[in-house]
Amino acid sequence: MANEKQQLVDELKALLEQETTAQKEQVEQLKTQFYRQYHQELEALRVAAQKAAEEAGEVLEAWQPPVDELEQEFRELLNQYKKQRAELAARQEAEQQANLERKQDILKQMKQLAESECADVMDNLKRMRELQAEWKTIGQVPAPKAQEIWKQYQQYQEQFYDLVKINIELRDLDFKKNLEMKTLLCEAAEKLQEMDSVVEASRALQQLHDEWSEIGPVARELREDLWNRFKQASSIINKKHQAYFDELHKKEQENLEKKQAIIESLRAIDYTDVKSNKKWDELTEQVQALQNEWRTIGFAPKKHNQTIYEEYRQLCDGFFHAKTAYYKGLRDELNENLKRKRSLIEQAEALKDSQEWQETSEKLMELQREWKKIGPVARKYSDDLWKKFNETCDSFFNARREALKDERIKARGERAAKAVKAAANQGAEGLRRMHDRLQQEIKTAENNILFFTAKSKTANKLVDDMQKKIDALKKQLDEIEQKMESED
Repeated sequence: MANEKQQLVDELKALLEQETTAQKEQVEQLKTQFYRQYHQELEALRVAAQKAAEEAGEVLEAWQPPVDELEQEFRELLNQYKKQRAELAARQEAEQQANLERKQDILKQMKQLAESECADVMDNLKRMRELQAEWKTIGQVPAPKAQEIWKQYQQYQEQFYDLVKINIELRDLDFKKNLEMKTLLCEAAEKLQEMDSVVEASRALQQLHDEWSEIGPVARELREDLWNRFKQASSIINKKHQAYFDELHKKEQENLEKKQAIIESLRAIDYTDVKSNKKWDELTEQVQALQNEWRTIGFAPKKHNQTIYEEYRQLCDGFFHAKTAYYKGLRDELNENLKRKRSLIEQAEALKDSQEWQETSEKLMELQREWKKIGPVARKYSDDLWKKFNETCDSFFNARREALKDERIKARGERAAKAVKAAANQGAEGLRRMHDRLQQEIKTAENNILFFTAKSKTANKLVDDMQKKIDALKKQLDEIEQKMESED
């Protein structure tokens, strides 16, 4: 694309070196092509930046287009062109005014010759031809005066030839020459119908009309037919030219209606209460699809083009500003949730080594309930935060479980000792009943431990706990047996 823009810049430079009146339309075409390319590139860069930001999980808050050196150079060339056009227009205006004064002076002399009743025919004819030759060397005059002085020129020529009653052969010679020249102009005008470019044909026809106006009259009996021939050829080109612009205007009107339909579709997209990323993604796809369709449509009528583009741009900007604001608010919420969860982790870490089992358990459980109430955080932090918080809580509860387990074993031993003592106080029968009960409990526990085959941290802890229970029961059984032996 940069190569295409560079080519347009080079073409504009070349045009500025020519300093011709044909520049204007070509410069406007280059300007249209360049800025269409330029705005397409800007839009592509903005969309790419937006997409990259979304893929990175970020929000594109403010996007500034990069400096385009080619666009700056092109703009400077346009300024140079405007200055050049102004200077050329000033020179042309001065030249046309000077040309007008020269032609007005010639008209005065022609009028004198046309109104002279006693004049030397040959001398006046010679002078008239000199004035005609000089007239043809003079360039254009201001447009408002052109028709008027041309009519006077034609009037004085015809009046002169009629007044001095010039020799018919000499007059016919001029008429014949003028007839040949005007016939060639008729043929050239008819040839223009074969040109592919209607605009170029119309411009060439205008040049032929300028030449026609500079040629003198033909024989009176031929004037009307010759003019009708030239006018008919001109009419064909003019109709084609008009049809071309009618079709262009029709197409521009169709483009306007298509763009208005896109604007209505954009206006119908309601994003005032969107609260989910998924919904924003769906609406963004709709807006981008409408933007892509807009880029395929050509220009609208000139009087509407800027206004409708500004309306379209305002709707698009309104949508993307709202989307940016939503994600900014979401990011702030995620950051606040992150701050709150990190605070809970710090509180849990401060409690994890406490041996105030009941009080600390209640505090940690309250922290866990508060954790559940807090909303989500950014995905890149979520797993690590939960893992750290969970491990911190588990550290305390595992320590509490081990401590309580030891206390339960100790208590169980004390209760067993009391039971042995009590059994001893009822006699040998009581010891035997307790002996049988302990043997049954040991057997049941040893059978149960065989079912724990899974290799996991939890299963291993259960096996260890069961084994400790069996060892405690066996210890009690040994004490009972010793007691029974001493009784014997």
